[in-house]
Amino acid sequence: MLTLGFPAAAFETNCFILAPQAGEECLVVDPGIGVVDQLREVLAEFRLRPGAVLLTHGHLDHVFSVTPVCASGGVAAYIHTEDRERLKDPFGGLEPMMMYMFEREFGPKSSWQEPDDVLELGADTTITIAGMTMGTIHAPGHTAGSVMFGFDDIPDGINAEVATTLVAGDVLFAGSIGRCDLPGGDEATMMRSLRDVILPMPDDRLVLPGHGPLTTIGIERGNNPFLRNLR
Repeated sequence: MLTLGFPAAAFETNCFILAPQAGEECLVVDPGIGVVDQLREVLAEFRLRPGAVLLTHGHLDHVFSVTPVCASGGVAAYIHTEDRERLKDPFGGLEPMMMYMFEREFGPKSSWQEPDDVLELGADTTITIAGMTMGTIHAPGHTAGSVMFGFDDIPDGINAEVATTLVAGDVLFAGSIGRCDLPGGDEATMMRSLRDVILPMPDDRLVLPGHGPLTTIGIERGNNPFLRNLR
């Protein structure tokens, strides 16, 4: 599958674009802060049309641009039921100083509007959108509604010995995991998700994380201290 990605203007949140091939509908995953212009350029270069926006969870750095992206393509945003309320106020929980700095850089909180069309993801299931079939995998801990997306395909041009792809959001990173001290986080729940959801996955699954470089389940099983401590 065609897989494109770039970091957002703040917090280096990865925004991914997935499509069967150039010239078709695509999935936009986690359009974060300041991604609208670059996303527009990428879509034009590869002649892609958004078919849906997928949100791995409701934190500000992953959803900030969801409304303009949805509006520009006339598409829905998908988010897990447990994080649906975060789209009403993704600024909730920011410390006053962080809020002040953020509003100076990116505009006032009062300008926020949630998307017109929001569809909720519930129990783990398989769905097809924009010609792509994926499994939705609930993995709470970073937030109550953290969800991952699993694909049977792998990105074009990947030379590593991988067989499937996991868009992991802030559940699993290269060498680390998502924080549990942010709004909605719970350490015990995260440990259960890592033990019961991540560890059973095959080693040859490619991981596209919410921040940082790509990795694999096998690499993390052997090197990630959070996973090693669970074994």
